[in-house]
Amino acid sequence: MESSLTTSAGEGVSPLTGGCMCGKIKFEVTEPLLGAAYCHCKRCQRRTGTAFSVTGLTQPGSFRLTAGEETLRLYEPGDGWNKSFCSNCGSQIYTVNPENPDLLAVRLGALDQDPGVRPGAHQFVDYAAPWDPLPDDGLPRFSERLDWTQVELDS
Repeated sequence: MESSLTTSAGEGVSPLTGGCMCGKIKFEVTEPLLGAAYCHCKRCQRRTGTAFSVTGLTQPGSFRLTAGEETLRLYEPGDGWNKSFCSNCGSQIYTVNPENPDLLAVRLGALDQDPGVRPGAHQFVDYAAPWDPLPDDGLPRFSERLDWTQVELDS
């Protein structure tokens, strides 16, 4: 499998690879990510133990587990995207829209390389941690969940 590596934002390694902290789960993303966003919701704060999470939206059909499917667990909150994580080490791997499984976003921290995209928006800013002020970075801010059609995608 041939891959190209560049250092500028917007370009990167293809395919992207990633995995969990303990190494049991591995995955690849065979097409460039469409975009990325910061999430400041309380669920992400509790899930990560930090002020926010960062995810990258995949192109439909481009995400594939390459190892560890038996270790992958799913949390279905019922009022949001389903969260997939490693049952051995707890690493967050990806999230998927339960109403449209083509909408799958990988946790950028689970990637092995520069994803080639930069976050383009902040969502759930009404719930942002008071101890970590939102940066004045010029990115669009959404009080609640963003609609990916409202942000500029890299496709």
